[in-house]
Amino acid sequence: MAARKPTTRTAKPAAPATPPPCEPCDGTGQVAVTVRVGRRHRVVGSQEGMCLACFGTGTA
Repeated sequence: MAARKPTTRTAKPAAPATPPPCEPCDGTGQVAVTVRVGRRHRVVGSQEGMCLACFGTGTA
């Protein structure tokens, strides 16, 4: 009878970690952008705009 060879166990690959949420938009993908009008660039309000740090994905 032949001696048994010890089997080597390979570790399972780790699941990909979820990337952290983007800081400027808090993971929503949108940020508030001020709207300016006129020659003196008066601020008249704000609107939603795409986050330029994550390009709208919400992840860093």
